[in-house]
Amino acid sequence: MALDPLEQAVVAQSLIAAAQEMGVKLIRSAHSPIVREAEDCSAALMTADGNVVAQAELIPMQLGSITHTFRHCAERHDLEALEEGDFFITNDAYLGGQHIQDIFLFSPIFFQGQRIGFSATVVHHIDLGGGAPGLNPNATDIHSEGILFPALKLNRDRDWTRGPWETFVRANVRMPDATLGDIDAQFAANAVGAERLISLAKKYGVSKLAEAMKEMLDYSERRVRNALRSAPDGVYEGEDAIDDDGQGSGPILVKVSVTISGDSMNIDFSGTSPQVKSNMNNPFASTVSSAIAAAKSVLTNPDIPFNDGCSRAITVTAPEGSILNPRYPAPVRARLLPSYRAFDAVMKALSKATPERVIATGTDTTTACCLSWLGPKGYDIYLEIFGGGYGAGPRNDGVDGVDSPLSNCANIPVEATDMDHSFFRCVDYSFVTGSGGRGRRRGGLAFRKVYEILENGVTFATYGDRFKIAADGIFGGEPGSKACNQVIRGEEIIDLPSKCQFTLKKGDRLIVQTAAGGGYGPRQERPNALIARDSEDGLMAAE
Repeated sequence: MALDPLEQAVVAQSLIAAAQEMGVKLIRSAHSPIVREAEDCSAALMTADGNVVAQAELIPMQLGSITHTFRHCAERHDLEALEEGDFFITNDAYLGGQHIQDIFLFSPIFFQGQRIGFSATVVHHIDLGGGAPGLNPNATDIHSEGILFPALKLNRDRDWTRGPWETFVRANVRMPDATLGDIDAQFAANAVGAERLISLAKKYGVSKLAEAMKEMLDYSERRVRNALRSAPDGVYEGEDAIDDDGQGSGPILVKVSVTISGDSMNIDFSGTSPQVKSNMNNPFASTVSSAIAAAKSVLTNPDIPFNDGCSRAITVTAPEGSILNPRYPAPVRARLLPSYRAFDAVMKALSKATPERVIATGTDTTTACCLSWLGPKGYDIYLEIFGGGYGAGPRNDGVDGVDSPLSNCANIPVEATDMDHSFFRCVDYSFVTGSGGRGRRRGGLAFRKVYEILENGVTFATYGDRFKIAADGIFGGEPGSKACNQVIRGEEIIDLPSKCQFTLKKGDRLIVQTAAGGGYGPRQERPNALIARDSEDGLMAAE
């Protein structure tokens, strides 16, 4: 039985609000700063057969692959055999997952004995074992990166709460209280989603609720198809590149051909470089997420609910064995680096179709900064995800010093790291003056963070990019500044590469500086008032 338009609107907004509440619960319940402060997590509500209908607006990269990940669980297990307390858990990049630090947790929701949906959460976990604390840039295969959950079906009471699987995980991670605490936060968020969906089923009935969820998916599909019809048909090409693979080879090319035909789009990454031996391979689910995120951001309006209906009109392909669709057991921890180059390549291709709707290339890089120390009380691991400057757009400057669009992590305040970690302190956290690419609209500024190391034997591990290839300007705009890592040791300055592991000493100062965004349009067309404002604010040097 269909709902009338008013009821449909109420149910749709209730589902979106419930997903947002799940996200809030997840963040507030989490143990680790990477979730509690940086909000590196996602939450969603799904239909009874596993299609995302509503999600919290947190990490686009994680959200775009939830259904893709769920399908591998559904293929391995009979959905009709699910019972109260059962859940799916997976982090396997070769079974629809992202990198293995992202654990997906799916909980079936029952009402009067009938399965009416699933609640889903994803969390980036600070440590899942593997070859090095928090981050292993030297991993040679996926098993070096941590323990795998291969699309398992477990029961919370039987297997998890003080059960054998919880015991197994506790024994295989370096900070068990943090890892298990964050998994418990996922259970708590999933329970909130279940409560809200059950309350809607009580109010409207199961049939009306299912129909409302179906209409939410169909609505998003209609809106996306209408947006595609308004874009000119054609074949548009774009490319971008990662600096290197961290082992001396590069640049690593990402190429795309975007075909718009009526109300559908095909995104084909043929011609992209083969997979690499380092951890910069991109699971195919991540490639799909990044490509669709770029297309949606350019061609559609922000009021379209980002659910599985959005992807029905868009197909994504990438050659097997390429960096965007690697073969097992290639390591994948730094998968967001090729993901961003896929995002940038699609953006550049669409600049030829709809130039008034694109932005210049930004830092578009996940710079993972991990500091770890084995102290008298065990491991202490700090992990933070950095962005940099956004690319400028036709009507506005690039945003300064924020995470990039796919990862979208928040800042971890210096005060929080001071409270959580005793083996370092942050002594500088500032914009890099003049770093944004000049143009009619300037690129967003980069930032630097400087750490003073307070103990011997601290390990710095990182992966990043834009050390060699700067973010491009567009339509005459200039490129942004590049990134760099340095260690100040007494009178010595040690330059570090973008992907490395390095042992620090007490008294060292570690500098992590990100890249800036490219400018939009010729710099000669920048209004004098904007030049003066930036100079007065100390953001750009006077021209």
